[in-house]
Amino acid sequence: MNNRGELIVPVDRATVAYLGLGANLGDRESTLWKAIEMIGGEKGISISAVSPIYETEPWGNENQPKFLNLVVQIETMLEPDELLDRCLNIENALGRVRREHWGARTIDIDILSMVGIESDGEKLVLPHPYLTERAFILMPLFDVAPDLMIRRRPVWQWLKEVEGKEGVIRI
Repeated sequence: MNNRGELIVPVDRATVAYLGLGANLGDRESTLWKAIEMIGGEKGISISAVSPIYETEPWGNENQPKFLNLVVQIETMLEPDELLDRCLNIENALGRVRREHWGARTIDIDILSMVGIESDGEKLVLPHPYLTERAFILMPLFDVAPDLMIRRRPVWQWLKEVEGKEGVIRI
């Protein structure tokens, strides 16, 4: 760990990671596909699975348009902070503007989990701190990795118990 409590993991082999993508402004579906294309075009990242798209009610700040959400499974040679920087660069390239916490956005790319890596840093927390509370992420994550272990429990078990599944519609 470094002096900020962040886990430093030199990656000498590909790590499986899961990214949650969401959009609720503009042409949501087109933006999601463009983000996937850009993620796959990054050096050190290979896309291995993409979940179906779900339309979902907003979470946190409910006074905004509905989201489209999906999960992308990747294999990467990047360290966690470097992957985060690449995701943020893609968000910026696709017009992401951060005005308010949990506000409307053209694109949001969250690192949900990197298999075998936990972090509690200022910049990145892994697994994602709200992952097990959000049906709109657990449902597409279940589609690509139902047995993925998050906090010592598989995704399918978290999904079974999470509230709000009725507001998450596969399109």
